[in-house]
Amino acid sequence: MSKYIKFGQENIIAVLADNSDDPTYPPGKPQSQLDFSYFGGIYRDIWLVSTNKVYVTNANDVHKVAGGGVLSNIELLSNKKAKISLKVDIQNANKSTKKGFVHVFVKDKHDKIVASNKVNYALAANKSVAVSTALLVKNPELWTPWSPTLYRVEIYVKDQRGNNIDAVALKQGLRTIEFRGVDGFWLNGEKYPGKLIGGNRHQDYATVGNAAPNSTQWKDALLLKKASHDVIRTGHYPADPAFMDACDALGIFCITPTPGWQFWNKDEIFVNRVYDDVANIVRRDRNRPCMLMYEPILNETHYPDWFAKRVAEIVHEEYPYKGIFAASDSHLIGKEYFDVLFAHPDKRRYDEVNGKSFFTREWGDNVDAWTSNNSTSRILREWGEQAQLIQTMHYGDPDYNFSSLEKFANQPDQYVGGTMWHSFDHNRGCFTIPFYGGIMDIFRLPKYSYYMFASQRQVSQGYEPMIHIAHEISQASGPDVTVFTNCEEVRFIKYKKDTLYCKVSDLNKKMPSPIVKFEDVFHFQELKSLTRAAKWDEACFIAEGLIDGKVVARCVKTPSYKPSQIILKVVDEGIDLVANGSDMVKVVAYVSDRWGNVKRLDDHYIEFEVYGEGEQIAPDMVSVNPRKTQWGTAPILVRSTLKSGNITVKASVVNKAEGTLTPGQITFSSVACKDILVYDEIGSEPKYKIKKDVDLTNEDLKLQIRKLQQELRNYKMEKVGKQQQEMEQIVN
Repeated sequence: MSKYIKFGQENIIAVLADNSDDPTYPPGKPQSQLDFSYFGGIYRDIWLVSTNKVYVTNANDVHKVAGGGVLSNIELLSNKKAKISLKVDIQNANKSTKKGFVHVFVKDKHDKIVASNKVNYALAANKSVAVSTALLVKNPELWTPWSPTLYRVEIYVKDQRGNNIDAVALKQGLRTIEFRGVDGFWLNGEKYPGKLIGGNRHQDYATVGNAAPNSTQWKDALLLKKASHDVIRTGHYPADPAFMDACDALGIFCITPTPGWQFWNKDEIFVNRVYDDVANIVRRDRNRPCMLMYEPILNETHYPDWFAKRVAEIVHEEYPYKGIFAASDSHLIGKEYFDVLFAHPDKRRYDEVNGKSFFTREWGDNVDAWTSNNSTSRILREWGEQAQLIQTMHYGDPDYNFSSLEKFANQPDQYVGGTMWHSFDHNRGCFTIPFYGGIMDIFRLPKYSYYMFASQRQVSQGYEPMIHIAHEISQASGPDVTVFTNCEEVRFIKYKKDTLYCKVSDLNKKMPSPIVKFEDVFHFQELKSLTRAAKWDEACFIAEGLIDGKVVARCVKTPSYKPSQIILKVVDEGIDLVANGSDMVKVVAYVSDRWGNVKRLDDHYIEFEVYGEGEQIAPDMVSVNPRKTQWGTAPILVRSTLKSGNITVKASVVNKAEGTLTPGQITFSSVACKDILVYDEIGSEPKYKIKKDVDLTNEDLKLQIRKLQQELRNYKMEKVGKQQQEMEQIVN
């Protein structure tokens, strides 16, 4: 017990968060040269945990190899039975020996006990012991991406009289994973159907940066799951535990890299800190069913052979059972020490990996050069229909030889799959322009490519049939109409009279759901003729998805006419806004015509007002309020207060002259927080102002300073670009 705690009095815990550049702390590289940024401060949950003097330890606190906390292993698995082996680390902080027993229960999704066991313990004063037990679950429901069943393991530490003195619980998915070299990836003893496809994910979010609450972590995972992402590579740092919880519950595999990017420091302090990072990442997430593999190397870095060997060893030392895998690039030093190798699919790579399974950690970014940032993948949402279609075809089925869904589907079993770079638009540390290659923007509003990915979810695996028309029937729309669907056949009805059909199997593609295109079917003059004749009801496209000859999904797309109103919607993905003072929700203003059709080709500034038990986040930040519409939408973030209740948001055009858009209004509610929050005050939202670097009156001197600043930025970018080119030369 700490001597600094004063019982019966107020105690203050002071924490200093130092985010200064330091080459001895991974990632080590100066943040001005990183392609991502950790920013500063504490932006994840901090929990105060109270225990008895006999308690289950925390794996990241006690620093025991393959120990500490609870270590779980699925020792045996079939459709008839599953054997869960547990090792529980218990500490005795008393000055005398303590005895008792540990009682373990396994509960199914209905909270029914399906297995239990007891094991005795005897603990000497100030000592710890790891007690082991095994539990047998009959007729288990296996964890898969399409059926992510979770069991709850409850562990009670009891004294000799049977009194509870400590307890912990964890979610347990019953599954086994294997990488069988040329035979590919196997799940629960069976070959995985198709390729394991998903994306990389940075935690950066609009307006708040890294400081996204737990609910937003869940929403991110849910959006990615809906976009057929069955695997996520979690950036260059461990994801928030809330995101990992969501991946467990939703059925998303995870790849976790250790912090590092294009930087090596041979200093022993730096190296040991990387070792600690690797060990702690494994200890934190080792029991999760979502964990697919660990990436313990420093990303895109020239490190020595002995380092590669050691980090691969640490992964297996920390989890000394089957089903844990360390991965590294196939072109880097020490590749022979790793279980899975990263590479793009081509014949040369198959020969290089020596029979091992391989996976593409980053695919899709088609950037021409690091200093120019032009790419067929990097498309800003508001650039419109044609630009978004270019991105969609690039990711799905381009007409040039590049990593894509269609190319992956044509690979042998040895090629397991890949994660695209990148699922979300995000800000970047070393570049002034954000990354625009996401299938959603930084607010998580979808682009066309999002629906293309969503169509890859197969009905045969229990997913709902879907269909989407990627065409706005506008003056800027092209003659071809693109449709995304996971159905067998598409019936396309133009203006309620012309009917076209397309059987997906006739496209002769191997990707799960090929992109359907009806060529040369839209001409603006035809639409003009209908609208001038006031045949409003006929002016639409209808796409129907058929399975076994029956319509199972339907999408209607109507052109938008004169913008007349603002429609507000709360986009919460079905997750309640919690009144804890930090939770947030997205409210989107849609500019629409009088029938509610979104006016994508729009140019308005929307001003927001928030009343009740909520407040807009950073309302004074540049471009936040008022916000310019982009692709017909203007989103804001609303944060809860500490009191549950109604929140009203109003939106109107900045120019409120007669004849402008009818204002929008929406009222929604927050729910009471069930957590016990420990703090006395809430900080007020800071006022964001543009600050001048130097206050000078001499304009010539100001101009000279700006030029020097730009030259410095250009120098840094060239340095980063050279580093990246060096890595690409090695890869290619």
